[in-house]
Amino acid sequence: MRLGQERTPWLPPTARRIVRRVGVPALLVAPMLLSGCVVHDMGFANPQGPVAANQWGHFWQVTWISMIVVLPVIVGVPWLAWHYRYSNKKATYKPHWDFDHLLEWAMWLVPAAIVLALSTLLWIDTHKLDPYRPIVSEKAPLRVQVVGLDWKWLFIYPDYHVATVGELVFPQDRPVSMQLTSDTVMQSFTIPALVGQIYTMPAMVTKLHILADKTGSFDGMNTQYNGEGFHDQHFVAKAVSPDDFKAWMRKVQADGVALNPMAYKRLAVSSTPEQVHATFGNNAMPKGATWFNNVAPGFFMNIVNRYMKPVPQHEQPGSVRYNAQMGKAKTE
Repeated sequence: MRLGQERTPWLPPTARRIVRRVGVPALLVAPMLLSGCVVHDMGFANPQGPVAANQWGHFWQVTWISMIVVLPVIVGVPWLAWHYRYSNKKATYKPHWDFDHLLEWAMWLVPAAIVLALSTLLWIDTHKLDPYRPIVSEKAPLRVQVVGLDWKWLFIYPDYHVATVGELVFPQDRPVSMQLTSDTVMQSFTIPALVGQIYTMPAMVTKLHILADKTGSFDGMNTQYNGEGFHDQHFVAKAVSPDDFKAWMRKVQADGVALNPMAYKRLAVSSTPEQVHATFGNNAMPKGATWFNNVAPGFFMNIVNRYMKPVPQHEQPGSVRYNAQMGKAKTE
């Protein structure tokens, strides 16, 4: 467009009327609609332990540093559109302007500084939040071995010879040291309020450490899709007082079901925690949770080592042949 030439409206009259009538009310209503997006009390945005708190702090550090680049774009684009609107006769039109030394330096140096800052911060926090790194505490960690199965998690307490499905109970303010594996497809274990996710795979042992600052119940889940029961693969992580943990452990040891090889084969069939409770549970167990006792020493490593050689399909939990053999044909 040349100087002195009348500018053509960027929207036809009808569209401009629609924008005036709909756009302004929409901008006023949007904040009210967004007010319904509340933060879940037990999720990532409400950390309940030191690991999750560090992750939440890292998230905001990265967010604020990134805003140095993002905010000028978010603010500048609408401002430019408004300033150079058709009705603003005072806007200066510079058809031959194409370079500015200050802007050129800013557009190169600022992003470079941000990349350097983010990479340094990421390197430091990656080592600080290493899932294999034990949590420093005066208290000895509670050992828990975790086995991923189709649509449920099996939690083994090797020092107590018990196991659970549907709930993970541990003392408040005491570290929990986990070893994790899978006896089916690859899965992803997480308790958002306490710790981030880590993958589990057959024949492989990964590690994770958690600690809860106070008592409470937190949602745990699998975030790796693994079939029709994926959405039900949740469990309750309960941080309780030391005395309550001892009392709970006595109940599990007394009222649990023996986890012998045949019981484990039935447990490994594709099923949700509720279905496991319906199969093995009794009146002493809470709804959705199942307790097992008499867990043999080395139970966890036997599962891991089983995949050091080829495993026939009919012996592979989660497979169609395994489910059919155990009396539960699975459709895929």
